Amino acid sequence: MDRRSFLAAGTATAALSALPFSRAIAQTAGAPAAAAAAPGDAKLTAAFDRVLAQTVANSPEFATSLGFDKGANAHLRHELSDNGPGALAKDLALYKQMRAEVAAIDPNTLSPQAKIDREVVLYNIDSQIVGPERFGLGSPQGPYPITQQDGVYFSLPDFLASTHPVQTADDAEAYLDRLSLMDRQLDGESAVQREQAAKGRVAPDFSIDLTLGQMAKLRGVPAGENGLVQSLVTRAKAANLLGDWQARATKIVESQVYPALDRQIALMKQLRTGARSAAGVWAIPGGDAIYAAALAQATTTTLTPDEVHRMGLEQVADLSAQLDTILKGQGMTQGSVGARLDQLNKSPAQLYPDSDAGRAALLASLNEGVKSMQARLPRVFSSPPNAPLEIKRVDPSIQDGAPNGYYFRAPLDGSRPAIYWINLKSVGDWPKYTLPSLTYHEGVPGHHLQISTAQRAPTHPLRKIAFFNAYLEGWALYAEQLADEIGGYATPVERAGYLQSFLFRAARLVADTGIHTKRWTHAQATDYFVNTVGFARGRSQREVERYCVSPGQACSYKIGHAAWLRARDNAKRIAGAKFDIKHFHDVLESGAMPLSMLERIVEERARSVA
Repeated sequence: MDRRSFLAAGTATAALSALPFSRAIAQTAGAPAAAAAAPGDAKLTAAFDRVLAQTVANSPEFATSLGFDKGANAHLRHELSDNGPGALAKDLALYKQMRAEVAAIDPNTLSPQAKIDREVVLYNIDSQIVGPERFGLGSPQGPYPITQQDGVYFSLPDFLASTHPVQTADDAEAYLDRLSLMDRQLDGESAVQREQAAKGRVAPDFSIDLTLGQMAKLRGVPAGENGLVQSLVTRAKAANLLGDWQARATKIVESQVYPALDRQIALMKQLRTGARSAAGVWAIPGGDAIYAAALAQATTTTLTPDEVHRMGLEQVADLSAQLDTILKGQGMTQGSVGARLDQLNKSPAQLYPDSDAGRAALLASLNEGVKSMQARLPRVFSSPPNAPLEIKRVDPSIQDGAPNGYYFRAPLDGSRPAIYWINLKSVGDWPKYTLPSLTYHEGVPGHHLQISTAQRAPTHPLRKIAFFNAYLEGWALYAEQLADEIGGYATPVERAGYLQSFLFRAARLVADTGIHTKRWTHAQATDYFVNTVGFARGRSQREVERYCVSPGQACSYKIGHAAWLRARDNAKRIAGAKFDIKHFHDVLESGAMPLSMLERIVEERARSVA
């Protein structure tokens, strides 16, 4: 999943205020009818319209990702957001202005759904205020501006290739305009990194090494061969757009982008000379407070790091016992569970060839898995969406630092499909028995179903794009379990892959808190993953390196899953014989929300049918 919230993406002029968002976008084919409005609903919608307008205007990239860079806002497709010194203070002022406007609407004047919408949006804004107000950071989950998975060098090429459209001549011109702003963004980010470095906020040495390696790959080809150029050239040709795109893009990369990238490389090399080896945020000034805030933001709970660590250890023990039984049934009796899973991972029968053909076959199997599960969904969902989903390989230029798998939502205007990305640096990371659970997590009934359902619901776009990682990732793990309940795993070995997925997320609770509060080294955490989960060392190491620079985020998955299970069990207890799994899943129509709200609303819905 792409880990961006509607405000954290960088935050939105009144040009969008004139658009009737709730009427133009909210009612989508297949969506349920909206409930009757209450007196204050129109005021809340107008406030939401203004908040969204400000959010979009403040982040042109976000506008493009939503498909909101059209009409009066077409200029946004040619622009990039301000990311330099001073931008954070402007964002904080904007958050507070947004909050005051939404809070001014009396909840007693709202319909039930509008009341939920107001509460969720306020929670989201409050969450985004924490980073800039308390720590001078965009988010406590991102304490370092430049890492192996954060930074303009990493995100902008990906954005231009995967999100910026090239269908018309103006799209291509907009691409060039954005490309010509990349040097400004690189320099602005470098200035922010210098400011943060003065506060001791620099990524660990191993992260900087990975970062410099990826920067070298971006910089290490002639400008005309760079993906920044070729993405435009290839897509312009496919769209039959006449123009000297190759020469113009090459000139920009050569004369603007490369010099700015050279300056940023020089900065990171300078910072590397004094970088620490300690992996956790405990080692930076105020690190304990930053981690506590990151954990709260990621999980939408008040759990302490020690509570999360203990929860992880307990779940690891339980899941390991379940896996032990399955593996013994397959004749694998020697060694720890992790060692036996590692043995299974290396079985030739479980591996695709390490070739282009092997990778193509792997992607084909994922597409077939989505198709097969889609046919099962009507058994447990009232009206499951069937929105298009593309499955793509992570671009090799960023695969060293990229997550192993993640999801990009479709824009609200439907101008492109959602994308499920998989990192195929090594096919050995993806034994065949592990792929069904991955597909159920990222595709259906996981992220793709949940987000497609939220995007078609008759709610304001602010609610459609609300981001609460514990809700989303908790649902995706619940989806893996639901797939098991409806026969999604064809063999005991595939079911072992599903339990290993859960073991992986439980181990995250242990490793993330271990790194950031118990002073684990990143090598120690990698060993823990290899020995406990049975993942290949390369995959385990990339996971751990991600946790080191994104504190707290990895804990949201299993904590969210536990909340979804508690909510379902409670609904069963309340509704008794009237419990209907389809009705329970209809809560997705209410959109993403904090876990405490989810459990409360599920309980209210259960009592309404009991």
